[in-house]
Amino acid sequence: MISQLTIVMAQLNLLVGDIPGNTQAILRASRDAVSKHKADVVVFPELSLTGYPAEDLLLRPSLANRIEAALNELCQAQIPAYLIVGYPLTQNGLLFNALSVIHNGSIVTTYRKQSLPNYQVFDERRYFQAGNSPCIVDIKGLSVALTICEDLWDPLPIRQASQAGAGLLININASPFHTDKLEQRQRLLARRAFESGTPIMYVNQVGGQDELVFDGNSMVADSEGKVTVVGPAFAEALMPVVFRIDNALARPVIDAHAEGVTPDSVPMAPTASVVEQRCYQAMMLGLRDYVRKNRFTSVILGLSGGIDSALTLAIAVDALGAEQVTALMMPFTYTSDLSIRLAAAQAERLGVHYDVIPITDCYQAFAGALAAQFAGLPTDLTEQNIQARCRGVMLMAISNKKGALVLTTGNKSEIAVGYSTLYGDMAGGFNVLKDASKTLVYRLAAYRNAVAASDGEDDVIPVEVIERAPSAELAPGQKDDDSLPPYDRLDQILALYIEADLSADAIVARGFAQEEVHRVLRLVDINEYKRRQAPIGVRLTERAFGRDRRYPITQGWAAGE
Repeated sequence: MISQLTIVMAQLNLLVGDIPGNTQAILRASRDAVSKHKADVVVFPELSLTGYPAEDLLLRPSLANRIEAALNELCQAQIPAYLIVGYPLTQNGLLFNALSVIHNGSIVTTYRKQSLPNYQVFDERRYFQAGNSPCIVDIKGLSVALTICEDLWDPLPIRQASQAGAGLLININASPFHTDKLEQRQRLLARRAFESGTPIMYVNQVGGQDELVFDGNSMVADSEGKVTVVGPAFAEALMPVVFRIDNALARPVIDAHAEGVTPDSVPMAPTASVVEQRCYQAMMLGLRDYVRKNRFTSVILGLSGGIDSALTLAIAVDALGAEQVTALMMPFTYTSDLSIRLAAAQAERLGVHYDVIPITDCYQAFAGALAAQFAGLPTDLTEQNIQARCRGVMLMAISNKKGALVLTTGNKSEIAVGYSTLYGDMAGGFNVLKDASKTLVYRLAAYRNAVAASDGEDDVIPVEVIERAPSAELAPGQKDDDSLPPYDRLDQILALYIEADLSADAIVARGFAQEEVHRVLRLVDINEYKRRQAPIGVRLTERAFGRDRRYPITQGWAAGE
């Protein structure tokens, strides 16, 4: 006898801590899944009631009561389908990362996550106890094993499910984006499905949460290890997957209308053009959700005529719409006519609110007030930093008055070596470029212009902005490479040190000059204090500044082996 089971993957964008709001989102999605797709089962992401990561909200004393109320509401709704919902479970004074199956107004079974990640951005052992047993539930005659996120990376929970006779494995996730995460997931899913001979459904959340972006890409692999269904990236979706169940066979068959992907055919890393597209989409979603979820109505940034602020402006307009974006040019004595012209041209091209406020009077006021303190001392970086801080004061004052979020525009290369001014160009609330190296910034600018060209539109970022030599324009004739190695070389050293964790000696062994390597690494180390005070920004790599990389400010570690 052959039967059919329709499972809908509910890839939702939820708000951390908003348990009532998330409960309503789950109910709306459940009703839509049933009415539009005739769902037998609706699967939601990891910790969907609280959102992920809830961090120390998980320690709030009222958490258990709020979760209980939400579960009661889901049960009382009597949705005519099985709902698989993730949430934090309080039991005997312990907290578990759990999921429950809800059907016919009650909880049918509950699973507790066994593998708790405690690396990179994850610190689940701070909050949760690990479960120790598998969970198999019968749904319309099919034995379905339930797991949560990291359980898929650990062979034990999958082996337990297979040994228990599971015909299908469902894995709910809150897996954040980095540039090649999709390929990593596909290879893992294909391998686990092939090893176990069991189809696997992988349901991920989507949306921005502070510096993390969740890209969705929920997927299904069949029992032969072919990834047959991949959901949309960076967007909410309800994705029905139909399983044909032949009771004479051990495993269900997936009815899928997508080209199969075998483990061997999944690329080890995405192509450059794919990386640029993904990063741009991640930046847009991260910014949009940070603005929306924190209830800002607009953003403001300093537009210098350089590539970093130009790219930031383009992303802001794409994410929020031109009417919600203000660009401010704040020229000084050293600001070139070219910078003023290019900033105005891009602002006009994108249709944003634009104004020019010179900082000359502000700078002179500071200089006059400090004249006695500076008497007899030579001009140095202090005067350059005052310029940057004048601009920071302007932007923050407008932010305070109008409620606009200030976007900073420093890239990862500059942030790494401290090529920025604390309380100056670092003053703001969010930085979409925080994990984008300078070389990636150039690639993203070219990518955005290529998209415009393919749509028959003019360049979004003026070509002159991309081609001009980078400069902070805080001193006459200043260029970035007066103070730093060329960015193509600097970014290689930074990637080896920050993202690959190589020592100075190991980097030198790759062919870089010892003196330059030691200088760059020292700049990274001594500027940790600046990074601790910088705004958060979108995570693009596996080692972003912030949750990923936690180095002490006060330390005596010597660079070397």
